[in-house]
Amino acid sequence: MYDNWEELEDSIQNCNKCKLCKNRINIVFGVGNRKADIMMIGEGPGADEDKQGIPFVGKAGQLMNKAFDGLGIDRGKIYIANIVKCRPPANRVPEEDEAEACLDYLRNQVILVKPKIIVLLGSTALKNILGKEYGITATRGNWIERKGIWYMPTWHPAALLRDETKKIEFWKDLKQVVIKYDEMKNND
Repeated sequence: MYDNWEELEDSIQNCNKCKLCKNRINIVFGVGNRKADIMMIGEGPGADEDKQGIPFVGKAGQLMNKAFDGLGIDRGKIYIANIVKCRPPANRVPEEDEAEACLDYLRNQVILVKPKIIVLLGSTALKNILGKEYGITATRGNWIERKGIWYMPTWHPAALLRDETKKIEFWKDLKQVVIKYDEMKNND
């Protein structure tokens, strides 16, 4: 584990721990406030993210930004990362060995950010962070506390593009995050 961002970022620059490195354009490391109280974790980069090297800049990210705007969440004040740092082919779900190869990078990001709240965007993030026994449909919208961090599992924004009925639940889940964060700030 690295105790500073520079060493962590240097350690991933030429990563070839899994087969996802073969077709990447960019490693999509993470973006945002490195001392954020709120961290969002998604699945992996899509085509737009791979081109730009920034998480959540494609259609799903634009939809997420609209929710942020509506709820008063400043994207620049949170930290956003993914389970895997390289794009899976055809935006498929990362395979177990691919996720495992990247998890130490993500764990190190969490250690450096020290968030109070982590929003788990979709099943891949939920299962890789909290455990394979969790399912997104049963767990989303429910707070889970582990080692002083509050986790809010919710739909991945890409799921909202496929099923618009999930938008209301996504909105409600993010609203819970805003409320919890405000309560934490008022108790400090």
